[in-house]
Amino acid sequence: MPEDRIVYVVDDDAAVRESLVWLLGSVGLRATSFASAAEFLEGYEDTGICCLVSDVRMPEMSGLELQKALNARGIAIPLVLMTAFGDVSTAVKAMKAGAVDFIEKPFNNQNMLDLINTALQTDAARRKSQEADVENAQLLARLTPQEHRVFERVVAGLSNREIGSEMDISVKTVEVHRARVMRKLEASSVAELVRFHLHSAPLSSGEGA
Repeated sequence: MPEDRIVYVVDDDAAVRESLVWLLGSVGLRATSFASAAEFLEGYEDTGICCLVSDVRMPEMSGLELQKALNARGIAIPLVLMTAFGDVSTAVKAMKAGAVDFIEKPFNNQNMLDLINTALQTDAARRKSQEADVENAQLLARLTPQEHRVFERVVAGLSNREIGSEMDISVKTVEVHRARVMRKLEASSVAELVRFHLHSAPLSSGEGA
């Protein structure tokens, strides 16, 4: 596991925090612990791939309330909740609101590590997807409005003649625009254009892009 990944631990029980930090350190994972949800919210900085392990039942702000605060702030950090037996229903609600998973105390160390590794993989995949979205947006920005119209019709399955008819331009002009679209979007086939469109549909919608 790369050293730049970090696990945040939030629990008002110092013994639990220390135990988890030790466990994570034993497998080469960096960990930072906080005694309360408020302390975590104040100290959190997005420095790379990470996840959060939090107790459900804590004074002042519970794990579920922490999750709501994170969602309200737009902080998309994978959350693993630690619960006592009576808090399972609360943890299920948290999962429906986006938590990765929950684990009951006392927990098996390997089960906890498995959940944390899954959470870190989830965050890594999310960040990679966001980077791809940014790259796609940058590529789309290269297109002129006319090229974008051709692009939308190519991925919709229209032939050059049909595109020319819809746009009231010659087939030759369609071919020129199509070649430019392929070059600017770094695609070597129509199939690649379609995949690009599917992955960037929210960014590429609209005729005037």
